[in-house]
Amino acid sequence: MAPAPAAETPASLAARAHYARVQSLLLSQGLLRTDGGGPDTPYTDRMLAENFIRIALYDEYARTSGGPVQRTTVSRIRKWQAPVRVGLSFGASVPPDRRAADTARIGSFLARLSQLTNHPIALSDANPNFFIQIVSEDERQALGPQIRAALPGLSPAEVAGITQMPRSTYCLVYAMSEGADATYTRAFAVIRSEHPDLLRLSCIHEEITQGLGLANDSPSARPSIFNDDEEFALLTKQDELMLRILYNPALTPGLTEDQARPIVESLAARLVGGES
Repeated sequence: MAPAPAAETPASLAARAHYARVQSLLLSQGLLRTDGGGPDTPYTDRMLAENFIRIALYDEYARTSGGPVQRTTVSRIRKWQAPVRVGLSFGASVPPDRRAADTARIGSFLARLSQLTNHPIALSDANPNFFIQIVSEDERQALGPQIRAALPGLSPAEVAGITQMPRSTYCLVYAMSEGADATYTRAFAVIRSEHPDLLRLSCIHEEITQGLGLANDSPSARPSIFNDDEEFALLTKQDELMLRILYNPALTPGLTEDQARPIVESLAARLVGGES
């Protein structure tokens, strides 16, 4: 018989109430769409290429000794070469029915991503390299040892940025490579267990996909989850195409924008076609 989930603390109850209000407000504004885009969100091959370059070849944050600083910085193509083995963990406060539902959702989403990228991506308890923690406010604050074990390259300030995640951050992911290499080998994502269903699923979609190499956000990307306006909750058709571009073998880890652009434009034209 499974142990009963730990009782929610006042901090966790307050967070649950807050994010329920956030989700209700966003939905009342017509945001958190789940339709993937439609006639009101057209895009051309050129728009797809520019959105990809902004999202895959720039970073939203710069790493500094004092922790991440929000500053757009130029990067290179980053992606996984080894199979992505996702280790999913839940805090003791997450009830069994929620664990079962989230595990099923994540497993299904990973299968979709694997099909899109033609890359092995699946849940695995055997030597995972992409860690997902679904935890409460209090449980996250105690995650330091697990974070350091999974990503030893993080600075103390970066670890504290996760354990002391501000309320305005719904979820986050760190994906890391070895040394100066641009091939991802480890990732660690944290999702708040207090989120209501749609916000939690939105975090699952965004953080896993960002951890595969679409690391930035862009205000011009539409329809896309890689846009801070929260219009779309779930992976869109354009996001799927960006993943297909990223994991095309022609785009190798380490390519700069100048090196990648002609390849990206060619792939985008092939995937979308039409006027540009």
